[in-house]
Amino acid sequence: MRDFDPAAVAFARGHFIGGEVVDHASERIEVSRPSDGQPYADLPIASAEIVDRAVVGAAEAVKRSGWATQPPRARAKAIRRWADLIEERGEELGRLEALGSTRPIAQAVTGDVAGTAEGIRFFAEYADKLGGEVAATRSDHFGMIVSEPYGVVGAITPWNFPLSMASWKIGPALAAGNAIVLKPSELTPFSTVRLAELAIEAGIPAGIINIVQGSGAITGDALSRHPGIGKLSFTGSTRTGIAIMTAAAQSGIRPVTLELGGKSPQLVFADADLDKAADCIAGSLLANAGQACVAGSRLIVQRPVHDALVEALTRRLVRTAPGPTWQSSTSFAPIISELQARRIDGIVARSTQQGAEILLGGGRIEGLGGAFYQPTLIGGVTSDNAAVREEIFGPVLTIQSFETEEEGFALADHPEYGLAAGVYTADLGRALRAVRRIKAGTVWINRYSRTLDFILPTGGYKSSGIGKDLGRQAVEANLRHKTVLIDIGA
Repeated sequence: MRDFDPAAVAFARGHFIGGEVVDHASERIEVSRPSDGQPYADLPIASAEIVDRAVVGAAEAVKRSGWATQPPRARAKAIRRWADLIEERGEELGRLEALGSTRPIAQAVTGDVAGTAEGIRFFAEYADKLGGEVAATRSDHFGMIVSEPYGVVGAITPWNFPLSMASWKIGPALAAGNAIVLKPSELTPFSTVRLAELAIEAGIPAGIINIVQGSGAITGDALSRHPGIGKLSFTGSTRTGIAIMTAAAQSGIRPVTLELGGKSPQLVFADADLDKAADCIAGSLLANAGQACVAGSRLIVQRPVHDALVEALTRRLVRTAPGPTWQSSTSFAPIISELQARRIDGIVARSTQQGAEILLGGGRIEGLGGAFYQPTLIGGVTSDNAAVREEIFGPVLTIQSFETEEEGFALADHPEYGLAAGVYTADLGRALRAVRRIKAGTVWINRYSRTLDFILPTGGYKSSGIGKDLGRQAVEANLRHKTVLIDIGA
């Protein structure tokens, strides 16, 4: 990918409602670039009235266009055209994504945009696959379970992977026959609007995809409480997820899908391939500078290989290439904001006050303009240490060691979170025992990352969420089921 000038990137700065960009707001938010901390735009805050306009308009668009009732293959065809356009405009979308987010341009184009297009294609193919079923009943009855869309679903997406997270919400909602009103993070708002504009160009009816901009406290709360939203989906922090679930319930019972925080373990046994384990663990820590819900931020290593693995990790972690997201040579991302960088620093400082030892890093990367943080290894921690307990959302890895298999499994379990886990071992029996023992929504064996196998759902246990994104489960979550029983006796 080529470098680009961030000042030369053009983009729409409003909401996207009814198929067009609109900018109605009395309040606005200043938006800054993580790479250099410079403000580059302001953002309109959608009030409850603007959210209502989007939701009501989406419901009308479903009726007017026949989106839910047209032949499912026609719906799939439009969604596939949308995916093709996303792929064709990869460079444009990649620049817009890299401009104001933490995603370096090379990764944004080849990873985020390409994955967004492929994910939307995956969901398009479910449009005619989940119609319902005939139930086994007594011979003089005929029973059916019929699947129906909710009508309008709501979604709130995070700042760490703006395009990818939007596709995870929009793709299954549209395939199921719903319209959607989506609020992106106010820190990374603009690439999602361009995604919605391309949907219109692909032939998806106006009003089926709507984007409302604004803060969580105003716009997100209004969307969560709107009685016209049939189902709600959110990815982000556990604290915000609790607030959204509460707001949704207070204004009327409706289902919610929540992918929330994580404090995921990477459990390394002495028989593991240490080079492969070190590659995977370092990759998880460096990817988006650790700013991912599934980041494997707790290393739990069997004592005989502790020193060798820490040495191998250190060699890999010092070879970073931090820089502005608009430079093609950048592979190590900035932290999303100065506020978040200070939060990371504060947790690391409290960790050392509680007796932890900094083995690598432990501070800011200076001289780059933005909020960059060093890849950091923290040893000498116990399970009650702040860096072990709290989701840091940065390139910080704690290290604990163990002797026995059961001790390792016990350390892997976190009292609050259960989003993902990695296990490294050459023993298949031990790997399967780990899968059964570890309380997490995803367990990776001898790897630590998702693939483009969108059939595999993602979601957490405990305070890491409820419900699933991706897979068949994501589409089913956008459908409600009606039971039909017919008496066919003579």
